[in-house]
Amino acid sequence: MPDERNGTLCAMKTVNPSPASLGVFRSQRALVGIFALILLSSGSVLARELSNYAADMREDLTEKILPYWFDTTLDKTNGGYVLADDVQNQRPATEKQIVTQSRLIWTFSRVHLKGFGDENHSYLKAAEHGYRFLMQHFLDRKNGGYFWTTDLTGKVLNDRKILYGESFVIYALVEYYRASGDKESLRRAIDLYHEVQKHAHDAKNSGWFEHFTRDWTPIMKPDPEAIVEVAGYKSANTHLHLMEALIELYEVTLDDEIKRSLEECLRLNAAYFYPKDAGKSCFHRQPDWKEVSDPKSAGLSYGHNVEFAWLMIRAQKVLGAPPAWDHFYAHLKHALKYGYDHEHGGLYSRGSDDKPATDTDKIWWVQAEMLAALSDAIQNKANAEYETAAKKLLDFVAN
Repeated sequence: MPDERNGTLCAMKTVNPSPASLGVFRSQRALVGIFALILLSSGSVLARELSNYAADMREDLTEKILPYWFDTTLDKTNGGYVLADDVQNQRPATEKQIVTQSRLIWTFSRVHLKGFGDENHSYLKAAEHGYRFLMQHFLDRKNGGYFWTTDLTGKVLNDRKILYGESFVIYALVEYYRASGDKESLRRAIDLYHEVQKHAHDAKNSGWFEHFTRDWTPIMKPDPEAIVEVAGYKSANTHLHLMEALIELYEVTLDDEIKRSLEECLRLNAAYFYPKDAGKSCFHRQPDWKEVSDPKSAGLSYGHNVEFAWLMIRAQKVLGAPPAWDHFYAHLKHALKYGYDHEHGGLYSRGSDDKPATDTDKIWWVQAEMLAALSDAIQNKANAEYETAAKKLLDFVAN
């Protein structure tokens, strides 16, 4: 779940962060809190002794985090959302991107469903605000799918179709449907699923291609204009988030075709990108699923590994399949052994094989995914090691 705001990752260096870097990280605590608390309140509940942390997070979310994003992101002039916030070196926003627009629609919809909001902060209206802009300016009514970026007024800047972004649109539309009851948004989600299947699905080798021009012509060679991942490869990142979207779409439709797509995506992720031998996880595969030799594709992401772990369990439950807890714990244990800072708390960014982390930055979304995985692990089976790791992670994020 990389942060797409301004096209950068927001991270902090370890082991002993400076006050300045802590300031940057605290500016991202908002999104960590949103994802983490939403997960806590949706059933992934930590052990009893961690209840005070959850209460503090709920209070923080209610009084600070959600009002902040409500008050600062809604573009009341042009519609949609504007994100250009930074503790240091704030720059004016110049564009609106499909991922951030979709994620905020999802977030405002989700917190409305969870009962947040007051007379000054209607999160359903905030979600509707983004949904209208999405339909008016990002939807390609001629070719189907959604554009990558627009300017602040909604004029298309990058008209490519990138599966990573399309996946988040499905994810957002389903959640907006749940929050609003708007059947049109669900129809749009289903329509987009069919566009993806028509243009992106690899009928020969299984899986999905990821980069396309405006008219869905595939881009199959490395391209400097490819914003996310590497054109021509199949990526762990995109297949993970497509799976995430398919989980939610299948749960609300119970459609057999969508079910088969979800089963396929789950199977491919588990076999090629996030195998049970967690050290063999990878970023990219060739279209025929052969390994990629490019050094830039080497290594693994601890955040994506633990994100896959908890999403795998959710997918299996939605599908009515037995949860593969052994696979789940293999990834969690690998992350704790090689990628976790047991002294200060927090999960590092990247590693390789069964070796210590190679990139010890701590990125906001990685912490959120680790908290989700730890909370699921503790809910499934009490474990002192996981509880301690969760407490240290929460303290690290808060302080």
